Amino acid sequence: MTPLQRYVAEEIATDHADGILTRREALRRLGLLGLGATAAAAMLAACTGGDTGITDYGPAPTAPSTPPGSAAALPTTAVTFTGPGGTPLQAAWAAAQQPRGGVLVVHENKGLTDHIRSVAGRFAGAGYSALALDLLSAHGGTAAFTDPAAATAELSRIPPEQLVADLRAGLDELQRRVEGKKLGATGFCFGGGLTWSLLASGPGGGGGGGGGGGPGRGRPPARGVANGAATAPKGAQMGGPGARSAARQSRRAYIPAVADLHHTKALLEVVRTAKADGAVIAALHESGSARFAELPFAEAGAIVLVVGPEGGLDDAELAALAEAGAEVTLLGPTVLRTSTAAAVALGALGALTPRW
Repeated sequence: MTPLQRYVAEEIATDHADGILTRREALRRLGLLGLGATAAAAMLAACTGGDTGITDYGPAPTAPSTPPGSAAALPTTAVTFTGPGGTPLQAAWAAAQQPRGGVLVVHENKGLTDHIRSVAGRFAGAGYSALALDLLSAHGGTAAFTDPAAATAELSRIPPEQLVADLRAGLDELQRRVEGKKLGATGFCFGGGLTWSLLASGPGGGGGGGGGGGPGRGRPPARGVANGAATAPKGAQMGGPGARSAARQSRRAYIPAVADLHHTKALLEVVRTAKADGAVIAALHESGSARFAELPFAEAGAIVLVVGPEGGLDDAELAALAEAGAEVTLLGPTVLRTSTAAAVALGALGALTPRW
């Protein structure tokens, strides 16, 4: 199984654990990725703790909300242009009346859907011409798949370097259509990871932002929650109210401090300083040789936990953290999402230290 297929499999298992997919549907989708029944069942059990009774039904339907910018959205047009090796690439094109720039829209793991087309149309309505590329073009396009799960499985089989090459061709086509204008790229979930890979692929990768994560292992090393110095001061603004509310609800006697957003360079300095002061520093990652429960947390005067973004810390970041004094540590037998890994680690610390 490739890293891309593994990522998709974990998404399927997590959707099942969250009640989005029934067990039957999750097993079917894992089978399309090539997992046998035993391996698929084991993966679902690992994500649900073995309790599948409450997730053997689909979620109740909800009325869809209207996405922001829909009122001003412009229509999209199906276009075709030449990609790498002369392969025709399909896309949805939305032209702004007076474009201020161009945006390449990278779809999620379902392919080029109506939702992604609407994103391109909303960008155009806001003044940015947008091109939403169909990364399944070489396989007839997303429309050729009557089963959305089959489209996802096919996407997971495409080599990452081919996906990036197609995206770069998309940028070239976008530049041709908005000549002289600045370009950007944005992606969603699976597409978020690919956006980072596109940015790391060399000059001409555009300026981008990824929503979610995915398998984009080529992401820029100097990144934080958001890239750009202008966004850094917003960290405390975004997290402060939540910390105050949580402290009040849990009856804490103090409010945890929320710092501004840190890029990798600043994070490494925090790790070095903490190490010099005698702290135990754990960088959580599946490749860790040390087990979380084996670290000397109980005797530590201070503890620092480093949790990577969706898709995980990359090799360069792990090496830099280890050099700065962090221990690359395996938290448990399964890979957790960013939103839950920190909470699980803090809970484990309660049992591993005198706190509990």
